[in-house]
Amino acid sequence: MKNKKTKKHFFKNLSKKKKIALIVISVLLVIAIGIGTYFCFFYDKDNSSIKKVIDKVTKKEEVKKITIVDPDSKTRPYAVMINNLGVARPYQSGLQDAYMIYEFIVEGGITRYLALFKDVNVDRIGTIRSSRHYYLDYVLENDAIYVHWGGSEFAYNDIRNLGINNIDGMTYGGKYFWKDKSLNVSTEHTAYSKTEMIDNAVNKLGYRKETDKGLLLNYSVDPVDLTNDETSIDANSIDIVYSNVIKDHYDYDSENKVYKRSVNGKAHTDYVTKQQYTFKNIITYQVENTMIAGDYKGRQNLNNIGSGEGYYISEGKAVKITWSKSSREAKTVYKLKSTGEELKVNDGNTFIQVQPLNQELTIS
Repeated sequence: MKNKKTKKHFFKNLSKKKKIALIVISVLLVIAIGIGTYFCFFYDKDNSSIKKVIDKVTKKEEVKKITIVDPDSKTRPYAVMINNLGVARPYQSGLQDAYMIYEFIVEGGITRYLALFKDVNVDRIGTIRSSRHYYLDYVLENDAIYVHWGGSEFAYNDIRNLGINNIDGMTYGGKYFWKDKSLNVSTEHTAYSKTEMIDNAVNKLGYRKETDKGLLLNYSVDPVDLTNDETSIDANSIDIVYSNVIKDHYDYDSENKVYKRSVNGKAHTDYVTKQQYTFKNIITYQVENTMIAGDYKGRQNLNNIGSGEGYYISEGKAVKITWSKSSREAKTVYKLKSTGEELKVNDGNTFIQVQPLNQELTIS
């Protein structure tokens, strides 16, 4: 009791300044003890504890998404007719930015590509060439806006009759396209456009910008494991022959898990970047092509409405698939042959090789 009175008396007799000083010292002491306790029991020099908490929260919020295209996007794609003549191939540009490319035979044993772009900004796409009527079937199955420079009479008739939204360089050459006069080739092999120009054309022509048709392929956010499929084979080297003038080849890059593309024994490269084109997925199958009777240029028909078998190739493996297309505007449906389930493809760009019937296909 005496001790408490003494302390009370001591504090009472202090001057006002000393009382304030004592209170401040006491507060600082409490803060110091608190900080010391935190450093002793809670502080982590490399902040790993804090990082763990942040990572845990972040992981909960992470949602895996497809990166090659946005599955939720309703933007209509652009389908661009790409020149693949030997003299023009070195000047091909922008194809690495396409999420999907088709290749079909045309007259004279040569081929052309149909490259699809969606929600990307590409400054140089080409070289752009004229339309063939069966390419329209694949414009339709993707509900795409078609970009081309000219076309056969068969193609022009179908463009009109099928109501294809198209942007033709023969009509809008100086407005939504340009020709690169610096290239050392004939002028018909020098036509280019870019997505900004195509956007402007779509706005000016009043074309529908949105689609509810959805994507052609079923993409998987997780890697597709093909090893357990009963038809699975190794696919490190692929040769796809279209004719005696077009032979495609792919080499599997196991480090980057993509296929490096070559044509006629040469690396298939981009004119601007000089980089070899690579693809995550390859779909290949064969259909019959026949010459159009009476056409002096030897143009072709493609018997592509129907069904058949082919291969899906990705990440060093190939499995057998089936394909079916019920009409010109209907989507081609791809399924695993072993199970009949709809094909799932890896997240990445895809090259669809529609090869002439009875031509050589080698997978090893």
